Amino acid sequence: MPTPLSPSTRPAPRRTSRLLRGTLCLLALAGTALGTAPAAGATDAPRATTGAVSWRPDLSHPGSDDVNVRWSDGALRVRDGSLSPASLGRDRGYASAVLESHHVSRPVNRVTVDLDAAVPGGTSVVVDVRGRAADGAWTEWRQATAGAPAVLPGLVDDVQARLTLWTAGGGTTPAVEELTLSADDGGTAARPLAAASAFSARVFATREGLVGGTTANGHVIGSNDHFVALPSRRALSPNGSGQYSVQVCGPARCETAPVWDVGPWNTHDDYWNPPRRGSSGGTSPGECPRRRPPTRTGTTADATSSAARSPTRPASTWPTAPSTTSV
Repeated sequence: MPTPLSPSTRPAPRRTSRLLRGTLCLLALAGTALGTAPAAGATDAPRATTGAVSWRPDLSHPGSDDVNVRWSDGALRVRDGSLSPASLGRDRGYASAVLESHHVSRPVNRVTVDLDAAVPGGTSVVVDVRGRAADGAWTEWRQATAGAPAVLPGLVDDVQARLTLWTAGGGTTPAVEELTLSADDGGTAARPLAAASAFSARVFATREGLVGGTTANGHVIGSNDHFVALPSRRALSPNGSGQYSVQVCGPARCETAPVWDVGPWNTHDDYWNPPRRGSSGGTSPGECPRRRPPTRTGTTADATSSAARSPTRPASTWPTAPSTTSV
């Protein structure tokens, strides 16, 4: 597990504001499916749902992809309440636990979660799941709650969960004691996970800068770093991996870079997914993310984003703010 920086040792983030302009292309790299849709000609013929497969991931042994978590007194908690993604500029502690993947005995595409956790006021716990097909392709992460199962875009053989914890402003941490996952096929006809198709958009954006700060996946930003941020956790890669990547093309050349951060203005706007609507349910003009921060009443704003508190905050990532989109 990455060792969190203490407030005394973490260097002050430094922001760079040089404007970049180019074309963003979301790729399916390292066996990962971005924006995956059902196979052509697939139908949703109703049929009897097979019995659910249930399991409880081990929360007591944090892994190498975890960020700022600790197991103490029988629960998973935020280790350092001062550590938060630098691009979001929040005053709340943040932690993320990517749990071991689980191989299911039969293909599934729907996952229900049962979370046993103490969540004091001002804190939060989010559960996301993703699936891997027989060919090794991962789906995007999808949020699941007790009343709303995560529905994956095709049948998968392995399921993985991710926990995201936020403390309250005063440092109070939530405590997750147990997580139970149940998966089935949703009562639909079998639909293999289809190959992903690339999505392209023209973007206006800036360098992230923030050298010495920490990204949403726990990466400590260094000078001349090469990664991007997207306005949704659905395509966040584990630190050091390129499971979700984009190709950024400027006037002279193209570069492929991993998605290692989220934000800064929207955090629930997966605009690359059809019908070009973010997971927050809103659509930006022209079916692409806004170039300026959303207001409190904006259709794509995340209620807890820094944009709501700082409407003049400049974009701090490469492909977060497309102005026009071409597919």
